[in-house]
Amino acid sequence: MAVRVASRRRGAAWLAKAHPGATVVDVTSKGPQPWVRLSPFFPHGGIPVPFTPEVTAQSVEGVWQALKVFEGEDVDRAKLDVKTMAGLKRTVRRSGPVRGHREGLAGERLLAYEDARRAIYLPTYRWVLEHRVVDEVAELKELSARGEVVLLDYTTNGDVADLRTPLSHAALIAAHLEDRWP
Repeated sequence: MAVRVASRRRGAAWLAKAHPGATVVDVTSKGPQPWVRLSPFFPHGGIPVPFTPEVTAQSVEGVWQALKVFEGEDVDRAKLDVKTMAGLKRTVRRSGPVRGHREGLAGERLLAYEDARRAIYLPTYRWVLEHRVVDEVAELKELSARGEVVLLDYTTNGDVADLRTPLSHAALIAAHLEDRWP
């Protein structure tokens, strides 16, 4: 099984040269059906919100953004209900520096960035892989059994502890397919 991750910003010529004969799959919010369903922005609905019993979200990104706490703004429950792949991001330009991610909507504790990745983002995205995109994951396994698969994402960082760049959900898909979840 050969699953690689590459930047969506790379051109088709670069991909063909670097990965000859590979099946290239765009798993970003700009990707085609059915692969767009693997985007953390995709509104699957019914996604459990960590540390918040009986509360669900539309998307993984909605959970991540809802629980983010800024210097000038606490959690934003409305992000859990966004059914489009737009209007989810919350930025430091508007709300001030990020203080952390709240451990649940009403949690007392703020989690540092890496801790939030491990306690919020990873389990939420894994839940989606195991409950909402089972057919797509199975198809990727089948494709990778036949040859190299390159998953396109905007970032390629697969190291949860590397806080310099955003975590690549494509890298998480590759880890899931290869039974090496972080």
